[in-house]
Amino acid sequence: MAKITKKSLLKDTVNHVDIAKINATAIVDAMRNMSFASRETARATDIFQKMVTDKDCTNTLTLAGSTSAGGCMQVYVDLVKYNMIDTIVSTGASIIDMDFFEALGYKHYKGSPFADDKELRSLYIDRIYDTYIDEEELQACDSTIKKIADSLEPRPYSSREFIWEIGKWLTKNSKKKNSLIQACYEKNVPIFVPAFSDCSAGFGLVMHQVERMKKGQPYLTIDSVTDFRELTDIKIAAKTTGLLMVGGGVPKNFAQDTVVCAECLGYDAPMHKYAIQVTVADVRDGACSSSTLKEASSWGKVDTVWEQMVYAEATTVIPLLASYAYHKGDWKKRKARECAKMFLSKKSVAKPAAKKKS
Repeated sequence: MAKITKKSLLKDTVNHVDIAKINATAIVDAMRNMSFASRETARATDIFQKMVTDKDCTNTLTLAGSTSAGGCMQVYVDLVKYNMIDTIVSTGASIIDMDFFEALGYKHYKGSPFADDKELRSLYIDRIYDTYIDEEELQACDSTIKKIADSLEPRPYSSREFIWEIGKWLTKNSKKKNSLIQACYEKNVPIFVPAFSDCSAGFGLVMHQVERMKKGQPYLTIDSVTDFRELTDIKIAAKTTGLLMVGGGVPKNFAQDTVVCAECLGYDAPMHKYAIQVTVADVRDGACSSSTLKEASSWGKVDTVWEQMVYAEATTVIPLLASYAYHKGDWKKRKARECAKMFLSKKSVAKPAAKKKS
């Protein structure tokens, strides 16, 4: 029996779905008259269409889980590229371990959920269910984050601000030119990662800080409070907002909580008008990731007129929804919000908005 090697396991790359090449309108239209997750998917797609066609709506994409590594990375790039998404809130893994990782020229590989994980560890291969990553390449990603941090002024940065610097760096150094970070940089779409240290960026930033501390030098830090304030600034300025949420977790709650934060600041910021969540989470344990959008309404976060939970694994739903929106073509008439411009010339301060009446 041939010996299993790293090369033999890392040979079949994960290919990302191209929504421009696959027209899903017919199947989504058919699913509208079906039942269960199919009808949920069709209604979610219709709500996303409303988000795209509502001239006053600012749209936020939230990402949790590993759909970027699993073949949806180009979908998210295209939602930004074709002006359907204005802001992103994500886990660090989706943005750094997956997107930035591939921007450096590395790949994700098709694997098996039944692999011998001890053997994978001996080969320095990391597993995400049925997907493999070369750990040595991931550590090169960590080191690149350190290199970028070393080049910047040592002060507090929001994750949005630091990722903006990564986007700027990629314009000159990327091996893959259509990464999500670079697309957002070029389209003025801000990316927020509220738990930024929980990914390869964390390893790189820790290495940056330890080296600077040993030398008695100042170092860069990440300010998550500024993240929350800046995202709330966007909500206050936009008023009408929609959420497309892939998975749950911190990104979901962070984006929803901007309504409550605005209220705490005394601003009249209405609940998110549109909301879609694609999840496999069970609602019975009371966890935030599985809380329904109707439950979020009780907290004052999401209106319940145009909301839809889709209980399905996201890689089976998001390409259909995005393909439908692309081929309908309403994005061509949509005005770019360019939310990042709010923060480029001055410190973020909530724009004047109608305050709540006492």
